Amino acid sequence: MEKEAGPTAAGVRFDDPWYEASAAVWDEAEGVGGAEPDGPRGPGEKRPGAGAAEIYLEVHRSAAFREVRRRYRRFVAPAALAFLLWYLAYVVAATTAPALMARPVAGAVNVAMVAGLGQFLTTFLLTWAYARHARLRRDRAALELRWDTQEMTRGLGR
Repeated sequence: MEKEAGPTAAGVRFDDPWYEASAAVWDEAEGVGGAEPDGPRGPGEKRPGAGAAEIYLEVHRSAAFREVRRRYRRFVAPAALAFLLWYLAYVVAATTAPALMARPVAGAVNVAMVAGLGQFLTTFLLTWAYARHARLRRDRAALELRWDTQEMTRGLGR
């Protein structure tokens, strides 16, 4: 859009502080690569003259942000892998063992129907578990990071 109509076309602004952020600094330990000469700062400490991009990168490098991301990954990676394996097992069983999948369970309901309904059930259970995990283990820490970040960037617009 910028190439054809310019950066101010249609009143759209692209002020995303993550847009210019290098992926090389993500998940680095403090003191490596992006260390500041006067030492690392916590997410609540404001640097004089810091722009929004620097503040967001500083928060991104903080231990609190890394902890929120770690908690997220520790739930999502195993849950996604387990669900993917369960889905692939259903597909493989349906294609390689049609006699097993056609075996009646109750009346006209067979193993394939029960397993297919199990896919829906596990989707709902996984959604509930994800929401519960987020509420109990990540939301409070993420909200605190958000408030700290807003406090640090509050004076920049003036």
